[in-house]
Amino acid sequence: MAATNAGFVNINSDLGESFGPWVMGNDSEVLKIVTSANVACGFHASDPVVMVDTVKLCQQNGVSIGAHPGFADLQGFGRRVINLSVKELEANIAYQLGALQAIAALHGGKVTHLKVHGMMGNMSAESAEMSEAICRATKAVDRDLIILAQANTEQGKAARKLGLRAAEEVFADRTYTDAGFLTPRKEANSMIKDAAQAVAHVRRMVDEQAIYSTSGKRIPCQVDSICVHGDGPTAVTVSTAVRKGLEAAGIRVVPLPEMPSLRH
Repeated sequence: MAATNAGFVNINSDLGESFGPWVMGNDSEVLKIVTSANVACGFHASDPVVMVDTVKLCQQNGVSIGAHPGFADLQGFGRRVINLSVKELEANIAYQLGALQAIAALHGGKVTHLKVHGMMGNMSAESAEMSEAICRATKAVDRDLIILAQANTEQGKAARKLGLRAAEEVFADRTYTDAGFLTPRKEANSMIKDAAQAVAHVRRMVDEQAIYSTSGKRIPCQVDSICVHGDGPTAVTVSTAVRKGLEAAGIRVVPLPEMPSLRH
C-alpha cells in the first residue's frame, strides 16, 4: 500500500436505502462488517425515519457516517441519467448533505465524509465540471469532510484541487473496464458474486495498489477504501469474506477518518 497507509484500509458500503415499508439490503448485518457507511439522503432512496435508524446503527457499531447523495429518482433508484445545471447540482448536494447532518446531530452523531451515488457517481467520475460542483458544495457546507472518490477519476482530482481530503475507492464486488471505470451494470460480468473471487480481487488491488480490468489491464491507483454492496443475496457473505481476508493478511480495517493519510 501507499507508505502513509501501510497496513490500513477502510471498508465502506452504501446503506440506508430502504423507503417506508420497502426494505432494501441487510443494513444491520452489513454494519457489523464495514467501518464506514454511505447513508442515502432521501433523493434516490431513504426517508427521514430510515436515515435516523441507519445513523443509530452506525453509532452502535462504531461506523463512521457519510452522506450518499444522488439524483432525485426514487423510481429509478438514482441509476438513470439526469442532466442538471451546475447550480442545480450544487443545490442538490448541499440539500441532501444538510439533511443527513441534521439527522446525525439529532442523535449526537457527525457526518465525516461524502460519496455520490449511482449515475451521479458514474457521470461525475468522468466529468471535471460535475465533480468540481459537487466538491464546491461539499466544501461550502463543511470543509473538513472527506470525499470518497472512485479511484483515478475526476472526483478525487476535484477534491484535491479545492483543498478537500480525498479517499480513493475501489470495489470488491464490481469489475472494471480498460478505461478504469466500473463495468456498466447492464453487462453480465459487472458484478462479482462469488466470495472467494471477491477476496482475491480485493487482495490483488490492495497488495499491488492497482485496478485490473476484465481483460487483465493493470491500472495503478491508491487504494484507501474498499466498497462492498449492502444489497443483494450475497452481500453479507461477500462482505464478511472480504473483511476476514484482509485481516488474515495483517491489514487493519478502520473507519475512514482513521486512515493515516486522511487524518488532519
